[in-house]
Amino acid sequence: MSSSSAIPAPAAQPLLTAFQLGQLLRAARKQRGLTQAKVAARLGLSQNRVSHLEAHADELSVRQLLTWCAVVGLELSLAQRSVIAPEAAGSQARGSAGTSPPEG
Repeated sequence: MSSSSAIPAPAAQPLLTAFQLGQLLRAARKQRGLTQAKVAARLGLSQNRVSHLEAHADELSVRQLLTWCAVVGLELSLAQRSVIAPEAAGSQARGSAGTSPPEG
């Protein structure tokens, strides 16, 4: 059995809040051994701004998010949200304000 030096791909994980996104971006950056300054240089931002965006991912533009994902080795995918029980939906809604699409 041969060993591989590649980092195993993590399983896809649902993100329901901007906070979770920021945590994932930070973890992926650290796993790749990248500093905030290195990510900032590739995004055309300051290190201070990268630090801020890791804590406030709701302020990321789509372009910044896609570039950041490429820099840290993530792939962005969207999928239909699974149907969840009404009582679980209420508890998730409190922790993810503004994440539901408008009814229509």
